[in-house]
Amino acid sequence: MSNPSPTADQPAAKLAEVIRVYGSGSAEETRVLLASLRAPEIAHVLESIPSQMRHVMWELLEEEPRNQTLQHLGEEVRGEFLEDMDTAQLVAVADDLDTDDFADILQQLPHTITQQVLRSLDARDRARVEAVLPYDEDSAGGLMNTDTITVRPRYALELVLRYLRLRKDLPETTDALIVVNSRDEYVGMLPFAKLLTSDPTVTVREVMDTEAPAINVDSPDTDVARMFSELDLVSAAVVDDSGKLLGRITIDDVVDVIIEDADEAVLVQAGLDVDEDTFAPIRKSLRRRAVWLGINLITAFIAAAVINAFEDTIAKVVALAVLMPIVASMGGIAGTQTLTLVIRGQALGHVGRANLLWLLNREFIIAALNGMLWAALVAVTAALAFQDVNLGLVIAAAMVITIVVAAVAGSLLPTILRQMKIDPAIAGGVVLTTITDVTGFFVFLGLASLVYA
Repeated sequence: MSNPSPTADQPAAKLAEVIRVYGSGSAEETRVLLASLRAPEIAHVLESIPSQMRHVMWELLEEEPRNQTLQHLGEEVRGEFLEDMDTAQLVAVADDLDTDDFADILQQLPHTITQQVLRSLDARDRARVEAVLPYDEDSAGGLMNTDTITVRPRYALELVLRYLRLRKDLPETTDALIVVNSRDEYVGMLPFAKLLTSDPTVTVREVMDTEAPAINVDSPDTDVARMFSELDLVSAAVVDDSGKLLGRITIDDVVDVIIEDADEAVLVQAGLDVDEDTFAPIRKSLRRRAVWLGINLITAFIAAAVINAFEDTIAKVVALAVLMPIVASMGGIAGTQTLTLVIRGQALGHVGRANLLWLLNREFIIAALNGMLWAALVAVTAALAFQDVNLGLVIAAAMVITIVVAAVAGSLLPTILRQMKIDPAIAGGVVLTTITDVTGFFVFLGLASLVYA
C-alpha cells in the first residue's frame, strides 16, 4: 500500500484514498486501510459512499471498530446495519459503547428486538441501559451516562485517593467526583484539582464545590448545551425532581448536540432531515422531497390565486407584472432575517414571552425605516423607467407595508408555532413565504386597482 500523502489527515483525503484502494479491487488492502482509521473517520467514509459499496466495507471491519463506528453514524445509515445484526451482535455492541450511546441505538430497534437484547445483557448492564431508555434522546436523560463515581461528604481525601487507586480505570472525561448524601441526593462536586492539591486529612465536605450546578433529567438538550457553554463545564450531574443523582453528562455529548443543532438549522430550511443519508436510494429521497415540494406548491397556488383576482388590473398596466416580484422578494428577505434572528434567540434563551414585545417593537421600527429607504429608491426608479409617478407611489407604499408585515410575522411566528407544538425551524419558512407573497401581491395589486380604476 502506498504511503499516505501529507494531507491524509484531512477527511476528504482519507475518503479519496479509501475509494482509490477499493477501486483497485484489493479487499485485503482496503481492510488494512480501514483498520488504520479511527471510528469517526470510518463513519465519515461509510456515509460518503453508495449503499452497496458501504455494506462491502462494513464486512471488512473487525468487530470492535465496527461497534465503535455505530455511535458516530447518522440514524438512517446506522439503521441499514442494525437491520442485519442479530441479538448476539447487538449485545456485543453494548460492551464497546457508553450507556447513553447504546441506548440511542436500541431506540432505533423494534420493541421486540430491544426487549430481546435487554434480556441478553447481564444484570448490571441491563440496569444501566434501562435507566436511560425511558428518556427522550433530546433531553438530559437521553444524553446522560450512568457510569459515575460518587463519594460521601464525610470521607477524608486520603480515603478517596486510596479508593481511586484500587480502581482499574475511570470513566472517560471524568474531571470531578460527584458528592452525594446517604440518600444518593446530589450535594456537590469534588474536582480532581481540589482532590490532588488539598490536605489529604481534610474531608470531602471541606473542599467540595457546592455551587456546581446539577441538571434536571427532563431538561432539553439545547438548555444543557447552553449551560455547558456559559459555565465552561466538562461534566455535570443529572438529577430527578427530588434531587436524586441519576447520572452525568460530559462535554463530548454536548459537542454532538451542538453539531446536530447546527446541521438541523441548515437542513430543515430545505425540508431535509438532519439524519438523512446523502447517498440514500433515489426512491426514498424522492418521496421525502416530493412532500416538501408539494407543501410549497400549495403556498404557490395561494399566491397565484391572489394575482389572478387582479387579472384585469394587470392587463391594463403591464408594468405591474414586471414589478410584482420586487415587492414579494423584499418582504421575503426582511421576514427571513427577523425569523432567523428570533429562532436563534429562542434557542439561546434570549427571547421569551417576557421580552417578545420589546423585540417586536424593535423589528417594527427597523422594518419601517428600511422599507421607507428602499421604497423611495424603487419608487424613483419605477417612475422614471415607466414614466408613471403613480406607479412609483404604489410600489413604494406596497413595499413599506409588505416589509413591515413580514417583520411582524417573522417576530411572532416562532412563538405561535411553538405553542402549536410545531418546530418553527421546519415550518416557519413555509408559513412566512406564504404570508409575504400573499401580502405583497395583494397590497401591491390592490393599491394599483384603486389608483388605475
